[in-house]
Amino acid sequence: MNKASKVFYITFALVILTVAFGVIAPETFETATGSIRNYINTAFGWYYLMIMAILLILVAIIMVSPYGKIRLGKDSDRPEFSTFSWISMLFSAGMGIGLVFYGASEPLSHFAIQSATTELGSDAAFKEALQRSYYHWGIHIWTMYGMVALSLAFFQFRKGEPALISSTLKPIFGDKMNGPLGTFVDVLAVFATVFGVATSLGFGAAQINGGIAYLFGAPQEYWVQMLIIGAVTILFIVSAWSGLNKGIKYLSNVNMILAVILLALVLILGPTLLILNMFTETFGQYIQNLIGLSFQSAPLDAENRSWLDGWTIFYWAWWISWAPFVSMFIARISKGRTIREFLAGVVLAPTIFAGIWYAAFGTTAINFQKSGFDLTVFPTEQTLFAMFNEMPLGFIMSIIAILLVTTFFITSADSATFVLGMQSTHGSLMPSNQIKILWGIAQSMVAAILLSVGGLAAVQNTIIIAALPFSFVIILMVIALFKALNLELQLMQNKK
Repeated sequence: MNKASKVFYITFALVILTVAFGVIAPETFETATGSIRNYINTAFGWYYLMIMAILLILVAIIMVSPYGKIRLGKDSDRPEFSTFSWISMLFSAGMGIGLVFYGASEPLSHFAIQSATTELGSDAAFKEALQRSYYHWGIHIWTMYGMVALSLAFFQFRKGEPALISSTLKPIFGDKMNGPLGTFVDVLAVFATVFGVATSLGFGAAQINGGIAYLFGAPQEYWVQMLIIGAVTILFIVSAWSGLNKGIKYLSNVNMILAVILLALVLILGPTLLILNMFTETFGQYIQNLIGLSFQSAPLDAENRSWLDGWTIFYWAWWISWAPFVSMFIARISKGRTIREFLAGVVLAPTIFAGIWYAAFGTTAINFQKSGFDLTVFPTEQTLFAMFNEMPLGFIMSIIAILLVTTFFITSADSATFVLGMQSTHGSLMPSNQIKILWGIAQSMVAAILLSVGGLAAVQNTIIIAALPFSFVIILMVIALFKALNLELQLMQNKK
C-alpha cells in the first residue's frame, strides 16, 4: 500500500471511530474531550501565545528581508489568478462563515456579557470589545496561515515537492518523511481538516436555519438543518467538480461582492459617524497595543485568565487546527507570486477587512444594546438578524446575510473538498472528481450525524486537542523553511 492510500484509509478509519464515539456516547465524548481541552488551555496557553507572537515577528522579518524577492515557482512564473480573485478565495476559505456568525455577537458579548478587563457596559468595555475582536480575527491568524502556506507553496512550486505537509519537513528529516513519520503528519492534517470543516458546516446550517426561523417563522429543528446541508452539499460538490478556475473562483468573487454590499449597507444605515470614529480609534489602539496583547497571559488574575482561556487561547488553538486546510488552499492558489507580495496579500488585506467588518457590525450591535434593545437574549445564530430587524432595509440585509452564509458555506466546503483530495492523492494539484465527491459527502455526513446528537461541541474540542501536536509541526515547518530559503538565496547569488 502506498503512502497516499495509507493516509486515506487511516484517516477515514479515525473519522469513523470518532463519529461513532460521538453517536454512541455523546455526553461521555463531550465531557472527556472538554476536560482535555480545558487542561491544554490552562497548561499550554502561554505556549500558544508565544507561537502566534513569534510567527508574527518572523513574517515581518521575511517581508523586509531579501527572502521577499524569491518567487513561489520558477522565476518566469506569474500568478494564475487576478489579485481580486486570489484575495476573495483565500478570504472565503479562511474565515467566511465566522465573520457573519460572530460579526455582531462577539463584540456584543465582550461588551455586555463577559468583558476581558473592563467594567461591563462601560465606554471602556465598548472600545475593548472591538479591540479584542480585531485581535481574535486579525493579523495573528493570517501570519500563522501565511507562514504555513508559504512553506507549502515554496516547496510545491519552487522545489517541485508534492503538495503535502510532510513534504515541507524534508530539509530536517529527509526521506523519513516518505515513511511512517510522514504518514502521521499527513493523517493529522487530513483529520483536522475533516472535522474543522464539519463543525463549520454544522454552525453554518444552524445560522441559515436561525435566519429563516427569525424571518419567516420556519421551525428551528434538526430536519430543517438536514435539508440545508443536503442542498448545500449538492452545490459545493458541483462547484468542486468544476475546479478552481470556475466554481470556486466565481463563488469566491460572489462572496466578496455580497460581503462588501452588506458591509456598505451597515455602514450607511447604521450609526455611520460612530462606526467611523470607533474604527479609527480602536483599530489604532489595537495596532498600538499589539505587542502587549500578544503576550498577555494574566498569570495573577484568575478572572482575566479564565476569559483568555475561553476566548483568546480557544481561538489560537482553533485557528491552528484549521491551518492544514486553509494554508494548503492558500498555497495552491498562490503560484507565481513573490514571497513579499504573497505575505502582504495574505496578512494585510484580510486583517484590514476584518477590522472594518467588526467595527461596523460590533458598533451597531453595541449601540442598540446601549439604547435599550437587549440583543443578548437572542441565540448567537439569530443576533445578527435581530439587529437587522431594528434597522432600515433590515429584511433585505437579512436576506443578503443568509445568501452570504450560504455562499461562504459552499466555498469553505468545496475548498476543503479540493484540499482533502490533494492530501489523500499524494499532493496532486488536480485531484480526481471521484475523490473530491467522496470527501464532500463524508464531510456533510459527519456534520449531519454530529448535529443529530448535539456533538459539534465535542468535535470542536477534538480538533482543538489535535491542534497541540500540529503546533509542533508548524514549528518544524518554520525551521525547515528558513533552512531552505537560505539555500535558495545562495543558489540565486551563485547564478549571478
